Amino acid sequence: MKHSINIIGRVGKGIIIAVLFTACSENFFSTPPLGTASQVQMQNPEGIDKLLIGAYSLLDGVGASTDGWTGRNEGRASAVTNWLIGDVASDDAYKGSTQSDLPEMNAFERNSILPTNNFVPDKWIALYDGISRSNEVLRTIANTEGLDPDFVSSKTAEARFLRGYYLFELRKIYYRVPIIDETVFDTRVPNDQEAWPFIEADLQFAADNLPVTQAEVGRANAWAAKAFLAKCYLFQQKFVEAKTLLDDIIANGVTSGGLKYGLNDCYYDNFNIATKNSKESVFAVQMSVNDGSGGPLNANYGEHLNFPLVGPGQCCGFFQPSQNLVNAFKTSADGFPLFDSFNDSDLKNDEGIRSSEPFEPDGETPLDPRLDHTVGRRGIAYLDWGPHGGETWVNPAGDGGPYSPKKRVYRKEEQGTQSTTTGWAGGPNANNYTVIRFADVLLWAAECEAELGDLEKARAYVNQVRNRAKNGCYVKKLDDNGADTDAPAANYHIEPYTASWPSKDYAMQAIRFERRLELAMEGHRFYDLVRWEVADQVLNSYFLTEKEKRTYLNGASFTRGKSEYLPVPQTEIINSSIGGIPTLTQNPGY
Repeated sequence: MKHSINIIGRVGKGIIIAVLFTACSENFFSTPPLGTASQVQMQNPEGIDKLLIGAYSLLDGVGASTDGWTGRNEGRASAVTNWLIGDVASDDAYKGSTQSDLPEMNAFERNSILPTNNFVPDKWIALYDGISRSNEVLRTIANTEGLDPDFVSSKTAEARFLRGYYLFELRKIYYRVPIIDETVFDTRVPNDQEAWPFIEADLQFAADNLPVTQAEVGRANAWAAKAFLAKCYLFQQKFVEAKTLLDDIIANGVTSGGLKYGLNDCYYDNFNIATKNSKESVFAVQMSVNDGSGGPLNANYGEHLNFPLVGPGQCCGFFQPSQNLVNAFKTSADGFPLFDSFNDSDLKNDEGIRSSEPFEPDGETPLDPRLDHTVGRRGIAYLDWGPHGGETWVNPAGDGGPYSPKKRVYRKEEQGTQSTTTGWAGGPNANNYTVIRFADVLLWAAECEAELGDLEKARAYVNQVRNRAKNGCYVKKLDDNGADTDAPAANYHIEPYTASWPSKDYAMQAIRFERRLELAMEGHRFYDLVRWEVADQVLNSYFLTEKEKRTYLNGASFTRGKSEYLPVPQTEIINSSIGGIPTLTQNPGY
């Protein structure tokens, strides 16, 4: 089963409902193909739950197949992590590898995307396939007699949660999107309705009707639905509505497995396969490997390019942290972020230095310890793979810098057990992607408090996150044999904000900077900048500096009123035509 939700192997990859072409007399068209199930066969509790699992199975963005067994472009642009559209499109990451490798991706880094770009339809197709499967669950429930009312309520809520999630992502990424619910069969409908009310309705129904806990921890519970609804409100700047939900989640929320929400003691535990589905996991997309499914697609397959050339995965040097991001982790002598000056100079790095040549990482500059849980840099332990090796670990540094991603990498001791043993890429593994974690909730709550005037409460929420980062779970320095010592790997220095924040502007600056540090390389950065309405300022300033380091960024720019969203895929506009006239309208500026 692609996407286990901890029930791996119960059903095959998706559920196919046979369509009977009654207008044709040939037996070929009137007989369901082998290996498929008719809708009637699914009209029972077991069949409905299998359909629901099929809807869950597209959460990772892989498997909406239109041109092959892995789906378009092997899930690279449709991955649930949004690494390409949410991080590479921001100031957090470079595409990596080389400019000639998958060159259509370069446009995402430069914010110069065309509606005909081969990667633009990928997320659209995956998300609408998820909506289609969610709608099929709802139709089947409606057409099935004699179901237990509690079963109907909970399974309808799960399907509407998934549909709300998929539509939220579509609205966030593409802006003008058609609304396809279970009553729509001809999907060539216009994208002229605002999607937010439909998203809110689905998530509110899910919040009201999902159970508080689930027997299988990968399934959404009521608290996850409330968290997504709060996120929906934040994207609309409905801070009062979001605050009400977030207050409740912080005070009372529990995971689907019944754990009271809280921050993990160690920051790294959010990215450690051994500690996934922890108390910090509000909603996570479940990953598994070597589970009898016959391939690596139950793993985080959309990330299969995003590993160093040496060590774990050994492919393919994509998704490299930017120098700007690394610089953002520098702190003052007092342990606070350098809001305005962090990028005035670059943290010492090994760009241009061969791996065979000596290099010592910076041991003096004060750094936020989350840097080395997020970024692989030369001379610092890369999990248990030994020190990051620098130039031999990355593709030519001029195309993506000297750093490697780290958060979704498996440990050496897990190779072959928690990493895939099938397929051409060795990187996919059983590391969940946590779509919302409790740190997210705390920082959203801080935003709401600051926007509504309670700067002290906002500061307290941010300090919870900073105190966890301070608590000593640091990356350790390695000895000459590559073994951990008791000493920290760098001059880590982070402190909570002890003085009251002087203004709302300062508070918002602190909260936004904290989100960048806490959630770096987790797919959120670009969309945070968009919803804060500062993407043009931040990214154009970034391009101005970065073009001196990465010459391929010469001429890159963010256009306000256009670049906030991907274009509606040109193929979808063409396919929407009725009588030669498209029903879909292109986004502004494209």
